[in-house]
Amino acid sequence: MKVNRKSTHTKKAVYPETVKLQFEEFQDYFNIHFKNPTLLYTAFTHSSYVNEHRRKLFTDNERLEFLGDAVLELSVSQYLYQEYTTMSEGELTKLRAAIVCEPSLVIFANELGYGKYVLLGKGEELTGGRERPALLADVFEAFIGALYLDQGLDPVISFLEQVIFPKVEIGAFSHVMDYKSQLQEVIQQKNNGMLNYEIVEEKGPAHDRTFVSRVMLNSKELGIGNGRSKKEAEQQAARIAIIALKDYEQEE
Repeated sequence: MKVNRKSTHTKKAVYPETVKLQFEEFQDYFNIHFKNPTLLYTAFTHSSYVNEHRRKLFTDNERLEFLGDAVLELSVSQYLYQEYTTMSEGELTKLRAAIVCEPSLVIFANELGYGKYVLLGKGEELTGGRERPALLADVFEAFIGALYLDQGLDPVISFLEQVIFPKVEIGAFSHVMDYKSQLQEVIQQKNNGMLNYEIVEEKGPAHDRTFVSRVMLNSKELGIGNGRSKKEAEQQAARIAIIALKDYEQEE
């Protein structure tokens, strides 16, 4: 089987001035400036756009998506490994999967307004491609791949520190994590005593109730959390306690 390692094209794709202006705005807005802007254009180029401009030698974003998927997984893995030192391999895998899954990537792309920058064919545009979840997730990954090729891993991590990692820190993916088990493990490692959870407040009507839970270590309060159920409130209290203990250790 013959593998094509290099393109046989000698001509370069020339994007319209309107596209170049659009992505100059993009780079100024996000304060990310590409050494090779063509990589950025390609990250947002859908196959439908390429098909409608066959003579222009444009390249769609599928290969960058492939690369970006790997870079994103590596970057998130490194972050989780460094920040969540008490998590088991299984817990880390579960959390990473929640962060890099398609629904999460769609949320990130929408928050950044990536949909308006995608280069689409007319047919794809008319059928709502600009809001298609799979397309948006692919564009997010392709952008990560383009940024990595253009500037390396550190700028990718800096970007994720603004877009993704803060969401992890505030518990946006807590629905897949068992913070109570993590906190119990931390306390057992230090032989610090017994953990107790108690509901200290219930707020709102029965159909829209919010619970407030407190986690105590012996007689010392470690954290308070809120949730739509008692279980969720306890998980949030445990998460806050883990953060507080980590901050305390760093201060010592």
